[in-house]
Amino acid sequence: MQASAEQFKGARPAEQTVARAYEFADLSSYPTKERFLIRAADLAFFLLIKLIGSTVRWQVDGWENWEAATSDGRLPIYTFWHNRVFLSTYFWRQRRIVVMTSQSFDGEYIARFIQRFGYGAARGSSTRGAVGAVIEMTRLMRAGCPTAFTIDGPKGPRYIAKMGAVLLAKKTGQPILPFTITAEHFWEAKKSWDGFQVPKPFSHAQVTIAPPIFVPADADEAMLNAKRDELQAALDKVNSSSAKIGE
Repeated sequence: MQASAEQFKGARPAEQTVARAYEFADLSSYPTKERFLIRAADLAFFLLIKLIGSTVRWQVDGWENWEAATSDGRLPIYTFWHNRVFLSTYFWRQRRIVVMTSQSFDGEYIARFIQRFGYGAARGSSTRGAVGAVIEMTRLMRAGCPTAFTIDGPKGPRYIAKMGAVLLAKKTGQPILPFTITAEHFWEAKKSWDGFQVPKPFSHAQVTIAPPIFVPADADEAMLNAKRDELQAALDKVNSSSAKIGE
């Protein structure tokens, strides 16, 4: 997934690239019904996350790892499991973190409600438009924006780390920051591929942050695979250490 010089020719100025990430997309290409549904879903998810998130009581372990990942002007590449999106969206709000969203109906309302929380959206996914989205995220990081990946998304396999964050870390020199958030009490979507978790109001939640992972700019395929394995191990460890809170 290497970006050639030709792919960057004619690229938008950095200011336009950044502005586009944080602005609602034009919905004129969608039928009237879908425009209505996108706006309705956007507001519904925003209000639900805001209302429940504001009641959660937080406990954070590993904040020094976040401080290490952001020292000297560094920009973290936040990585976490897809089923922890709900609380992660609320906890890391208003940090201008750019998230990859799919080029689809679902991706559009997701982009909108996360933008309400101060996130940016890079259009693409691991199954549709992934190369373009990673290029966009590279440009945004070079313009000063942190980024994030639901690293086993959008469709799994569950708890298996993909390569996107590792490739972005190689291209930008920025650190990967693995973390997880586990609520003490939550509802689980049993039929979803990821077992999506929605915290119950007034739950305690454990935020566990692992040490940052750096990927050399000259990393070859073997090194990239090794770094992905390191990321997998870090996420497995924080997931295991925080799992007891949800038991």
